[in-house]
Amino acid sequence: MNILDTFSLKGKVIVVTGGTGVLGESFITAIAQAGGKIAILGRNETKANERVALAESLGAEALAVIADVTNEQDVLQAKDIIINHFGTIDGLVNAAGGNIPGATINPGENLFDASMADTIKAIEINLYGTIIPTHIFGRVIAEKGKGAIVNISSLAASRAITRGMGYNVAKHGIDGYTKWMATELSLRYGDKVRVNAIAPGVFLTDQNRSLLTNPDGTFTERAQKFVSNTPFSRLGEPQELEGTLVYLLSDASGFVNGEIIFVDGGFNAWSGV
Repeated sequence: MNILDTFSLKGKVIVVTGGTGVLGESFITAIAQAGGKIAILGRNETKANERVALAESLGAEALAVIADVTNEQDVLQAKDIIINHFGTIDGLVNAAGGNIPGATINPGENLFDASMADTIKAIEINLYGTIIPTHIFGRVIAEKGKGAIVNISSLAASRAITRGMGYNVAKHGIDGYTKWMATELSLRYGDKVRVNAIAPGVFLTDQNRSLLTNPDGTFTERAQKFVSNTPFSRLGEPQELEGTLVYLLSDASGFVNGEIIFVDGGFNAWSGV
């Protein structure tokens, strides 16, 4: 097989949770351009349908499925809808997640006054919102004996990022779960079933916009710290995740398993000196 052909997703059915988000939009674009068929999961029906239209404009077949990834029954029903429509599942991208405003501890607030309810919600949407879809959609992949799962980690899983306790805890959990599930699936179902994760650097999204930009659009002091500690000296663009995603979903990464790949402009590699 030609090396370029190994990067193709032609004919593969990929489920993207959190497909209505900013990063989800880039993921859908990448999968569509690589020839995949896409099941787009999200809670916002209007945005989900917009993502279907985007995929179709790129020549891909797509399906919107409204579901809450932290609700097991919702995800089970979504699986049935996808199987009835496409017949199978070849890949899963667990892109649902992000921080929750109430789980963010502001500099002037007492650390111990943090909302436990909101912190738990942040853990649920990021960690449980990865585990539940993996156990439901991943079962289809495992039982057919071939497929790839891509989780979304974060810099917060390797470096302590202040203010977002629940998010930090959840992303550490995703790293551990990625390695554990990659090991278990391969040992039980063979070397064609893989689980990896992407750890994005700092990308401007709807969830973090208020933390990173001022009302006039300039960077906050926090955003500038991220920029100053990134060798590329800038924030990432969502489309810069697309190549890594397609690589991990495709046969080109056939011997890559249990890995967390940083796409962060060098942030994690740099000591700051």
